[in-house]
Amino acid sequence: MPHTPIPQIPGTLLDNPEIQRFLAQRVAGLCGLNSPKFPGSQPVSFTSRSLDLLESMNFWVCEKSDGVRVLVFIVMNAMSGNQEVWLIDRKERYFAMQDLHFPHWENIDNPLGETILDGELVIDVDPKMGAETLRFYAFDCLVLNGENIMKKPLLSRYGRLRDWVIKPFEQSLSKYPEWRDALPFQVVAKEQELSYHLGHVLKVHIPKLQHGHDGLIFTCVESEYVPGTDEKILKWKPPSENSIDFKLELRFPPSPHNPSEPDYYAKPEFLLHTWLGGDQHEFYDHMGMEDDEWEKFKESGEQLDDQVVEVCWDTERGYWRMMRIRDDKNNANHKSIMQKILISIEDGVEIEALLSRTDAIRTAWKAREQAKRSGTAPSSSGAAQRRPPPQQQGGQTQPPTPGGARGSMGYPNTPGGGGGGQGYGQHQGQGYGGMGVVAGLKR
Repeated sequence: MPHTPIPQIPGTLLDNPEIQRFLAQRVAGLCGLNSPKFPGSQPVSFTSRSLDLLESMNFWVCEKSDGVRVLVFIVMNAMSGNQEVWLIDRKERYFAMQDLHFPHWENIDNPLGETILDGELVIDVDPKMGAETLRFYAFDCLVLNGENIMKKPLLSRYGRLRDWVIKPFEQSLSKYPEWRDALPFQVVAKEQELSYHLGHVLKVHIPKLQHGHDGLIFTCVESEYVPGTDEKILKWKPPSENSIDFKLELRFPPSPHNPSEPDYYAKPEFLLHTWLGGDQHEFYDHMGMEDDEWEKFKESGEQLDDQVVEVCWDTERGYWRMMRIRDDKNNANHKSIMQKILISIEDGVEIEALLSRTDAIRTAWKAREQAKRSGTAPSSSGAAQRRPPPQQQGGQTQPPTPGGARGSMGYPNTPGGGGGGQGYGQHQGQGYGGMGVVAGLKR
């Protein structure tokens, strides 16, 4: 399926630094972090070694959606007595949401307390009518009603997400249909399959998708939730489509009329920089761009300089090619991550090789399951052998007024209320300097 539009995050962007610090510190506290940061886990790129990992541990698999990664933060404002819902993106921006009500699973007339969900905002496009629907595909739960559940295995976290968050949410929408009509986006649990059912994902799940996708995500069901890079979350893409996020800088050649000034009407050099942490970056390589593509950018006025861009290695042209601007990210991939992605490009696994291992993955899974039942081996996979239960769907009275719940807090009222390789890397060359703006392009 072709790529679908990347959504804009809805809601009201929080611009009060005091409140943002308070919320960020609360999120950090709930997640057991030493300092505020985006607590979301990040996958590693798939390599040939990953095939052995899939065979040695139990994984789920799903498609990798085109969308925007966000966390949903549900919290009770003790000052107003109302439940509030915030979206947090990877830039650590907070967006206040309206008309989202998450009930407690024991009584849908009571609000859910402090909860953090992980997922992705995606635009689904109806293939017949072309209508667009914004959906939040939830795939994990970090905190539930004030309880940190990150140490629990994914199987347990996903079960609570589905049964204690999504199901009562749907039940409340059935009871109060006016809530459904006012939703800023739909909320669903993302479908997961056992790793050896990869063929089913490719043949059944993916053809039914109403949004674009660019690979697969394998997640170990036995593991706890890990903020930052998680070696047991594997991101598979065809080797030719493995991508890296770099910081892009433009360097224009000297003007033929005044060599001390840049020629902003000429095609620049495109310099890719990897992130070293903090505000430090290091030049890695040049990016290529066809003349007609450059002319389109000039006409659009879209800012390119100093942007984070996602690029892939074009083997036919022999250069890095830009796929899209990553305006949802503040930083490029860290150098250590970039080096790992380079390995996945050089040591990539084609889909045929992945499919050819599914029988072995299934055999190993079943052997662990049998050993667990017979008590002949340590319990390493727990109950993870069971297939992910299907998502359950959750009748007219006046909506309840959100009130106190476990996990309340008070804070001021907020706006909106409630390296290298074969043929690429470390090319030497002199870039051109200069400052100024033309067609939205700086440097």
